[in-house]
Amino acid sequence: MSDINEMNAGPRWYVAHTYSGYENKVKMNLEKIVENRGLSHLIFDVRIPVETIVESNGGVEREIENKVFPSYVLIKMIMTDESWHVVRNIRGVTGFVGPGSKPVPLTDEEAAAIIEEDISVSAAKTAQIGDTVDIVEGIFAGYSGRLSEISADGTEVTVIVSTVGRDMPINLDVKHIRKTEH
Repeated sequence: MSDINEMNAGPRWYVAHTYSGYENKVKMNLEKIVENRGLSHLIFDVRIPVETIVESNGGVEREIENKVFPSYVLIKMIMTDESWHVVRNIRGVTGFVGPGSKPVPLTDEEAAAIIEEDISVSAAKTAQIGDTVDIVEGIFAGYSGRLSEISADGTEVTVIVSTVGRDMPINLDVKHIRKTEH
């Protein structure tokens, strides 16, 4: 019996590395193989974590999807020689994340954080400059402030927080804020 079968601990989330721009092709091909070969008892779910960003161009707003982890695909599977071989031999897959050829599953906490981010479109992504936002994580959790800046890629923000009688700019990851509900 191989090392892969010995490390099998039931369905876990694994990360496959792909060529740039091949994420959707890998996902579609893997889903097709699972269906055609009847492997749904080994491979349960395939996801490409994305975030929806509202982009404004000359007053016209449109939503675009950005890949959170370009060149990576998440796969919930039972790791066996067969499932490893199927994923590893899909065109565009360069391997699994882990040392050598030994895939390392995500912890339950890591998987939950990534999937939760993928599923829910955070209220922070709908916040605009000038809006009041609540800081929900980090050392300033519990504070509110005015959103003053959003990075070009939409991943970082600057919030002006009033504390000790002074306005203080705080740079945060966008997932650490939520638009204040009125």
